[in-house]
Amino acid sequence: MNSRFLLGVVVAALGLLSVSVFIVDEREKVIKFRLGEIVRSDYTAGIYLQLPFVNNIRRFDARLQTMDAQPTRIITKEKKYVVVDAFVKWRIGDAEKFYTTMAGDIRQANRRLDPIVKRQLTQEFGKRTIQDLVSGDRETVMALLTDNVRQEVIKYGVEVVDMRVKRVDFEQDISENVFNRMRTERDRVARERRAKGRADGERIRADADREYTATLASAYSTAQTTRGDGDATAAAEYAAAYGKNKEFYSFYRSLGAYKSAFSSKNDVILLQPDSDFFKYFGSPKAKK
Repeated sequence: MNSRFLLGVVVAALGLLSVSVFIVDEREKVIKFRLGEIVRSDYTAGIYLQLPFVNNIRRFDARLQTMDAQPTRIITKEKKYVVVDAFVKWRIGDAEKFYTTMAGDIRQANRRLDPIVKRQLTQEFGKRTIQDLVSGDRETVMALLTDNVRQEVIKYGVEVVDMRVKRVDFEQDISENVFNRMRTERDRVARERRAKGRADGERIRADADREYTATLASAYSTAQTTRGDGDATAAAEYAAAYGKNKEFYSFYRSLGAYKSAFSSKNDVILLQPDSDFFKYFGSPKAKK
């Protein structure tokens, strides 16, 4: 009987302890209520006690949240419309303010942040030209926007960590004008390069033709010189041979003439029988 009673007491004590102790994670914010009234909201990570049935706690995600704003149509200082797409990184800074103003709802906080971000974008971008927004001044604009939004939403218990612009686009008609100017410029550069290429091609072809003509002329001159030297050498050789045996040289030249004259069966030559052309056709005895 005593053991059962003791076991019951232990179980009851453990159950009471389980509802009296709560753990706060470093990734969350916690508010403790007493009969529906907030009594504490500055908890850090650790283990804490509460009165069962009197106190209750509410937990909120303390990690970074992202509010991706809808693209906003803004008119710049030079009266040109641009479409700006931005996002905000934020987290819960004051859990009590966040609960009382946003009912602890992250989605509601994002909905409240969206018009604030759009208003700040419109104000700051309206003071600047497109050149200012895409140049080095953009970082200054982002820092100023982040600070302005942070100051405006601190009353909601929201802590803005950073704000960035994902892109700045021209409207369709402006984009088409920009693209047309870019296309015209690229076409002009392409035409210039093609013209330069054609001029370079003509120059290279002219140089090649000139070099070709000069090479042929040089080769022809060399060939003629070589041929002349060869003919002179041959004439000298013939002359030397003719001088050694005039009769044999005359006979050899006559054979060459016969061969050239009667190269075809249809060749016919009409000459006097006693012509010098046939002097080697007669009988040696008759000749004598």
